[in-house]
Amino acid sequence: MVSHSAIAVSAAGAGLRAQANTLAVALGLPLVDITTPLPPLRLCLSPAGLDLRVLDDPCLGGAVRCDFSSLGGASAGGPRHPLLRAVGRLGPASLVLDLTAGLGRDSCRLAAAGCRVILLERHPVVAALLTDGLSRAAADPLTAVGAARMTLLTVDAHDLLTAPNDACPAAEVILLDPMFPTRSKTARVKKELQVLQRLLGDEGNGETLLPLALRCARRRVVVKRPRSAPFLAGATPSFSQTGRSTRYDIYLTAP
Repeated sequence: MVSHSAIAVSAAGAGLRAQANTLAVALGLPLVDITTPLPPLRLCLSPAGLDLRVLDDPCLGGAVRCDFSSLGGASAGGPRHPLLRAVGRLGPASLVLDLTAGLGRDSCRLAAAGCRVILLERHPVVAALLTDGLSRAAADPLTAVGAARMTLLTVDAHDLLTAPNDACPAAEVILLDPMFPTRSKTARVKKELQVLQRLLGDEGNGETLLPLALRCARRRVVVKRPRSAPFLAGATPSFSQTGRSTRYDIYLTAP
């Protein structure tokens, strides 16, 4: 995980400095002018929302933000999308727990399909991006209903799954997406993953989370993997759903 000295907050718009300063104080990060080249990772507050930028790598130029605009329409790929087939049929009261939310792309797809989703994110900067994306979605009449199905918890998944007194939400399905550096994606998503890896480094906690998830999920655990990647922790799934570049390994925990 990148040190706090390598990231700062900037205001990228008139009248936003006070709001950016509040965010910087909350995250324990410095507030610097947008034109300052250092530190190279920059959390920028603009009229369009909050985004993360890498200033010292032209290949990672541009802004990365949480975009939940697809909550307003049908889930891309429809019910035949491999992720939706992987989680199976869920009732309106059913819950999916996304242990590694990242920028919330999979949680957004599930919420657009009608699922209730709890997103877990332990890194405060990524959680800030998610909070901003959810706030914008909640304020838009086209996406407010879908946004209401999504709840963000800024917590370490390992801590939640091992907490005493049944603190872990009773989820029918638990989704786990360990960061994998060689996953083949579209150019946009590939850039997002690279920026997140620049921020997070190699977290490598998927193998420790899998047995905990298997113990907690009521129906199944879904592990997202690159299509040709080995099974996580060498554990053979009950079955898999495969897309063009991604594979979802399903581990049943109940009949």
